[in-house]
Amino acid sequence: MTDSSAAPPCPPAPHTGPPKADIVLPCLDEAAALPWVLDRIPDGWRAIVVDNGSTDGSAELARSLGAKVVTEDRRGFGAAAHAGLLAAEADFVCFCDCDGSLDPALLTGFVRRIADGECDLLLGRRRPEGRGAWPPHARAGNLAVARMLRRRTGLRLHDLGPLRAARRADLLALDLTDRRSGYPLQMVVRASDAGLRVAESDVPYRPRTGKSKVTGTWRGTWHAVRDMRSVLREPPADPAPVRSAHAGAGAGR
Repeated sequence: MTDSSAAPPCPPAPHTGPPKADIVLPCLDEAAALPWVLDRIPDGWRAIVVDNGSTDGSAELARSLGAKVVTEDRRGFGAAAHAGLLAAEADFVCFCDCDGSLDPALLTGFVRRIADGECDLLLGRRRPEGRGAWPPHARAGNLAVARMLRRRTGLRLHDLGPLRAARRADLLALDLTDRRSGYPLQMVVRASDAGLRVAESDVPYRPRTGKSKVTGTWRGTWHAVRDMRSVLREPPADPAPVRSAHAGAGAGR
């Protein structure tokens, strides 16, 4: 398994660097943050904003700013994220929160590392910057899940961060089924079970714009942790790991 405790930060790659990717942006009432987020999409990449029932005009705003807008009526982070994955067409697919807490420009470095064969699924390990960027209850819930993940898979990750990248074909092959808060964790668990190499890299994490729909309260955090516990109780989907066809020769886990 990849021990990413000393993983270096991923700065944005040069303009001519990584292959192009689609960035999935699950969205529920994020009109205040959308202009900044979409302005940070790397040149030539496509933003897929998945509207999950917004009432603040987020979908119309995103469309006016050049994003592809997908409507997902079924509420839930996983439902929105997976709808974006199914709408993606690029070889590489990235995910980013749509609240301004994470910089999608950093994903160029993520895609470059995957394209170079360093790993198959790369997660952003959040490093808080600014007061209130990561409330104590949300951090405690994340730590608990990371420990449970380690017991389940052996992966020595510190964060199940929403900033992430992988090859589209690899993600589709995982046959992800969770449509709630367990989706990000299920992606990691099934990737590990399938023999994909999972790593993490430090990224700055800023105070979000607006109120969190999932971890903004202890109650929301508890419901998210409950969903994730259900994922961790799932047996491995296939006892025979299947490594990514793009894995670099000799790369270790």
